[in-house]
Amino acid sequence: SIKEKKPEFDYKNILLTDKKTLNAFAKGQTDDVFQFESPGMKKILRKCKPERFEDLTSLNALYRPGPMDYIPIYIDYKQNPETIHYPDPCLEEILKETYGLIVYQEQLMQVAKKIAGYSFGEADMLRRAMGKKRPEILMQKKKDFVECAIKRGFTEENASQIYEILIPFAGYGFNKSHAVAYTKMAFWEMYLKMHYNEEY
Repeated sequence: SIKEKKPEFDYKNILLTDKKTLNAFAKGQTDDVFQFESPGMKKILRKCKPERFEDLTSLNALYRPGPMDYIPIYIDYKQNPETIHYPDPCLEEILKETYGLIVYQEQLMQVAKKIAGYSFGEADMLRRAMGKKRPEILMQKKKDFVECAIKRGFTEENASQIYEILIPFAGYGFNKSHAVAYTKMAFWEMYLKMHYNEEY
């Protein structure tokens, strides 16, 4: 067992910056690795060449019907950071980790908080309402959002554009805490595969 070779080993202490593990993900060497074993995901990993744990988490969250359409944009922004466009400069802090794209439910809520001054509770209610895609609700919520944003110094045009950007992500934005937990399990597996292959 691993413990016999290295008594102090504890999988919880595996560094999420381990180069050998990240390189294996970037090469799509993910047979039998939780959440990353499908042929489609392997192809995306080879295209994206993830260099950070955060890249793996984002790809894990995006690799589902709907958000999958944004993967090529994510990869392009990662590889060409000079082309990244933020809906507003004040959102860079929230969206920098995901190269300007909204990937997680938490990011959508943070954007609503930043632009319209919503509480996290109000932002979550907005996310749920947007996810239902009912035109009359979307119009009413947009009116409220834009009015609140104008009071905070944003133009009507900018607030309206940001609201429209939020809508598709509200329907399928993934919960970041789940994505991180799933990806951490996958990373642990890949680490064992790379460093303790016989035991793995």
